[in-house]
Amino acid sequence: MNLSVTKEQFTFYSRVGAAFLLLWLFGDLVSHPDTFYPRVWNNIWRWAYVLVLNFILFEYTLPFIRFTWKRILLGLFLLWVHLMLYSFGLYAWRLIGIALHIYTPLVTFADTDKAVESQMSYSAGSIFFFGAIRLLYGYTKLRQTAQQLRIEKQAAELNYLKSQTNPHFLFNTLNNIYSLARIKSDLAPESILRLSKILRYMLYETSGAYVAIEQELKIISDYIALEQLRYDESLRVNFNYDVEEMRQALPPLLLMPLVENAFKHGVSETRSQPFVDIHLSVNQRKLAFIVKNSTEAFPEERSINENIGLSNLRRQLELLYTDYNLSVQPGESVFTATLKINLASHV
Repeated sequence: MNLSVTKEQFTFYSRVGAAFLLLWLFGDLVSHPDTFYPRVWNNIWRWAYVLVLNFILFEYTLPFIRFTWKRILLGLFLLWVHLMLYSFGLYAWRLIGIALHIYTPLVTFADTDKAVESQMSYSAGSIFFFGAIRLLYGYTKLRQTAQQLRIEKQAAELNYLKSQTNPHFLFNTLNNIYSLARIKSDLAPESILRLSKILRYMLYETSGAYVAIEQELKIISDYIALEQLRYDESLRVNFNYDVEEMRQALPPLLLMPLVENAFKHGVSETRSQPFVDIHLSVNQRKLAFIVKNSTEAFPEERSINENIGLSNLRRQLELLYTDYNLSVQPGESVFTATLKINLASHV
């Protein structure tokens, strides 16, 4: 058995031991103020002994017993050894202190049994004190570890969702440019230029946890302009916003799936009078994002597209916020997606 002491263990037992010593000294000060100073040295002498014993008991003996059932007998023997050390051992430690003129015998015992019983009461108090705090400390540490694992798991899942969003976003954009290049449109160079801006944003801005709403609005505007290159003047796009503070934080590309969904599953499927209406408002940390688009699909068909296109966004919202609502209203001619978020409810 390697009786090494880690920095965490040293810190814990030093602090708990100091608290136990101070608590006992306070009791002596109240009960025996006339002999308080010699009792200080007596308590320090006993305290050093039980501190080492408690460390061995809680860090090695008890975990050893729980390790395997085959060690129960040996574990019971070790507990008996501890009992002897806490009683007769502490009494012997008292005699050593007296011989070294460190411990002052303030009480005379009628026999050895009475002396051992007196020392055992001190040991029992230390076991209860150390054990209770050790149990509370272990429980708190376990909860912190579980919380940290949950946070790391959610962060990994969120990064995975982002890694899905970015390629999906890029794939749709490249499809737009491909359609222009295929007909040798003069708008292809402009679309490539806008794509480069979008790629720059994705490479340098979306790696962080937040961006300013102002940046998110800019990338949405660039994407809308890129989409408009594919259509003639029959497409009507209305994008307006009312934001009280442009520097408010927002996860990057969080709103983009709703905009993409409007063009990919709405405008592209509309043969006459296609339109997209987008409105964003952020006031008093309350965000409302409403996207309406034309559609000719039946409601039951729209629900399939919705599940595919918006499931990623729904999961991101679950991981990021506690107060939000994402609702969709499919219809025969208009599809409406409404996202409301309390930005102050970020996890």
